[in-house]
Amino acid sequence: MADNLHNLNELIEQARAFEPIRVAVVDAAQGLVIETLRDAQSMGIVEPLMIGDPEAIQGLCKDANWDVANLEIIPSQTDAASALLAIELVHDGKADAVMKGNIHTDTLMHALLDAERGLRVPGQRVSHVFVVKVKGYAKLLGISDAAVNISPDLNAKAQILQNAIDLFHLLGVERPKVAVLSAVETINTSIPSTLDAACLTLMARRGQISGALIDGPLAFDNAISVEAAREKGIVSQVAGEVDILLVPDLVSGNILAKNLEYLADAVAAGILVGLEKPVVLTSRADPPAARLASLAIASLMHHRRAGELPKKDAPAEATFNSVPQPEHACCPLPG
Repeated sequence: MADNLHNLNELIEQARAFEPIRVAVVDAAQGLVIETLRDAQSMGIVEPLMIGDPEAIQGLCKDANWDVANLEIIPSQTDAASALLAIELVHDGKADAVMKGNIHTDTLMHALLDAERGLRVPGQRVSHVFVVKVKGYAKLLGISDAAVNISPDLNAKAQILQNAIDLFHLLGVERPKVAVLSAVETINTSIPSTLDAACLTLMARRGQISGALIDGPLAFDNAISVEAAREKGIVSQVAGEVDILLVPDLVSGNILAKNLEYLADAVAAGILVGLEKPVVLTSRADPPAARLASLAIASLMHHRRAGELPKKDAPAEATFNSVPQPEHACCPLPG
């Protein structure tokens, strides 16, 4: 296990140590998707199962100088049908993960979260994690939840946070440091997120949230900068060394993520957690670097959940668009 992760390439190299995963790509007929899949296959990370218009997919593969004669292309005429086909492949044991291609996110999420035919897990909340590389910050940053849960209450935040912690464990970070964000670093009854942050910090100390060092409330500057925390007299083992940022709600998280992208040249991998299988959830405008890192995370989630050993020795970049879901769509199903 590592103390921290420094860049997205580390995740890609980790994934290359495992057997390729079978990825059901929902509507693969997009140039950037094809380019990413070509590179991921050549690296030994994935074996794609491409769903969509075969003629369009084959044409794009030819444009990308990618020979797909030995790969499966599954015909589908609509986005909704493509999403259902991907889920069926998972249920039939033919796919290890799902990847969003040239499909609207709301259509894919509707299928994934369907209580009868989707990939929901009873008792498990569905949430989203961005794993972000920001120039000028030494570590990868996890941001959750900036894409799925709109206004989570305290119980939901605890589940979202545990999901993110569990993901970082799978990525190799043994004890991630978590900052529970608010606008200020002191408890203020007029700012509910400070109360939630204090409760989450205490819940971690009492073992209700496990596997991480958690501190909050912390403002963003205090979480990221040791100097900022010191100037404000904050004594924290998390400040300046944070691995995961838990945001108060989707709006603040989405604004934070997009600020990092457009003002700090950040590159982000996007993954859904809390489902039966990993789901790569990126924007249709995401560059190949972000998509490739997302596939690497899906591989690590799949293999390390299963406890498999690497097949060979391995050495020890976007937009942040998704579709928010109502609380009832993301909360745990009855067991």
